[in-house]
Amino acid sequence: MATLLIVAPVFALIAAGYAAVLFRFVSHSAHKGISEFAFSIAIPALLFRTIVVSEFPDVSPYRMWGAYYGALALTWVAALLISALIRARREDREDGVVFAIGSVYGNIVMLGIPLVLSALGNEAAGPMALILSVNTPLLWLCGILQMELVSRKRTGSPLSVIRPVLADLARNPLMLAIGFGVVWRLAGLGLTSVVDRTIELLAQAGSPTALIALGINLFRFEVRGEKLSILVMCALKLAAMPAAAFVLARLLDLPPIAAGVVVLFAAMPTGANAYIFAVQYQRLVNPVSGAVALGTLLAAMTLPVVVWVVAGGVK
Repeated sequence: MATLLIVAPVFALIAAGYAAVLFRFVSHSAHKGISEFAFSIAIPALLFRTIVVSEFPDVSPYRMWGAYYGALALTWVAALLISALIRARREDREDGVVFAIGSVYGNIVMLGIPLVLSALGNEAAGPMALILSVNTPLLWLCGILQMELVSRKRTGSPLSVIRPVLADLARNPLMLAIGFGVVWRLAGLGLTSVVDRTIELLAQAGSPTALIALGINLFRFEVRGEKLSILVMCALKLAAMPAAAFVLARLLDLPPIAAGVVVLFAAMPTGANAYIFAVQYQRLVNPVSGAVALGTLLAAMTLPVVVWVVAGGVK
């Protein structure tokens, strides 16, 4: 029952966002405004305040990264190998890179942050920030560099490939919120009651608006194209990656809260950023779209199990 109370409201809000578009209570274009508010104002406020005021367990960032990104790397390699088998008659290795991105790039912001905070509380903010601070730059850089390598179309230096990604990250509200939160906390500045209450009100809107935006956004994703590719990406993302994260978290002896964050983040379904990557290179656009839609649906069934396992470990 406790697990159901954690997971059910999260997916109920996603369903509400989807239904709002389905029954034309809001237009699909509403996604843009809601998403911009959630990810430019509300979620950054949530991250900033949580980092500043919460008590965090001591945890080594290297063990955290080792568990999460070790699981990600193992899944990435498995995805490349499976993609090569599925596409044995096709010599295009660029599809393999997109297939790997679709198998590891989880929705850890829209779905992960609300679910983890609901399941583990504010103590999870520190471990979450460690993963969030490097996730987008690492995955985009690895994806872009591998795509450049397999396509052999590099026209400039590695810096010319990396510079636009770093420039975007420097303006990313989530990265700025994490960075300012850490600096503010280390400086011991604290928050006055008025400022704290103002930020708290914004933060309270973060999770609901992010989940509603996710539901609205799902309306444009369809399960079509290569069905086998969609199913394999979902299996790797929802089963193989969290299983690997669970094992690595145990091997690296992570504290319960940190281990819970690693496993829950690893269990998130394929996110919209994987779709954006596919569109950017015009590779496997339909299968990745299908993985986002079907993966989110399947996550409603798999995540209660993961939350139950994680909650047992925390206790």
